[in-house]
Amino acid sequence: MAAASASRVVAVFATVVCSCPRTGSGTEKKLVSKHRPAIRNRLSSSSDSKLKLFHYNNNINIPTNTKTKCNAVGDSSPVYQGIYGPWTVDPSDVILYRSGLVTAAASFVVGASAAFLPDDIRGLIEQNLDLLYVLGGGGLGLSLVLIHIYVTEIKRTLQALWALGVVGSAVTYMSLAAPAGQGLVQYVVDNPTAVWFVGPLFAALTGLVFKEGLCYGKLEAGILTFIIPAVLLGHLTGLMDDGLKHALLGSWMALFVIFAGRKFSQPIKDDIGDKSVFMFNSLPEDEKLGLIEKLEQQKLGRSLD
Repeated sequence: MAAASASRVVAVFATVVCSCPRTGSGTEKKLVSKHRPAIRNRLSSSSDSKLKLFHYNNNINIPTNTKTKCNAVGDSSPVYQGIYGPWTVDPSDVILYRSGLVTAAASFVVGASAAFLPDDIRGLIEQNLDLLYVLGGGGLGLSLVLIHIYVTEIKRTLQALWALGVVGSAVTYMSLAAPAGQGLVQYVVDNPTAVWFVGPLFAALTGLVFKEGLCYGKLEAGILTFIIPAVLLGHLTGLMDDGLKHALLGSWMALFVIFAGRKFSQPIKDDIGDKSVFMFNSLPEDEKLGLIEKLEQQKLGRSLD
């Protein structure tokens, strides 16, 4: 019973975060039921002037008097069918999102490899640890700007954590590391309490990989959700010996490479979910009613056919 309840909670959370409900799903029925009384009232009045203000594009079934950007079916971009009508996607946004992840992963792996390499090679990497940190943090920031999470509060929280981590990193470097004659990364390695300042940036990374694991069932992302905080907390508290810390760090590196590489094996549309849901949520309430009314009429027409 508990396992079934947990499974339902995860399924609901995945639907909310990833916005991948199927037509005819419980999500769609709940949305239609929510607006059904208002739709009936509108249909009962033939003199409803507001109803005349809805001008629909015959190709995409989305009101054309909104600010939501959507390409027509005649455009070159592929068209996908969503709950509230067809939608298209700009591949460049997804490619940039994935490129940010690759930049973050590559920077982290190169920097972390210093813990496993001989001294002569390690020295070259250690001289550029802060540069790699900036590149990796920048790549993560780019991905968090372009990430598609349909609950705005969750997206903004991840972005706020990233920004807090960037500010904390800058303050740590200028106030603590630089006066001590050290780089930021080396200072955090030598002074575990500095994790408090840079930690929010890695919390944002953890949230991103959690979203990817939840939405796409990626095992490596799910494992990273636990490894990333485990390494940071182990370093912060001093409760983790160097052997275990290095083992987890090596696992983090390997899984991060797999995670970033596998992003390019996904279809472009999978990083978007059902964009029609996002477009619907951005509409004013009156226009939501109009769109649902039209979809109900289309559904009724098909059933009569």
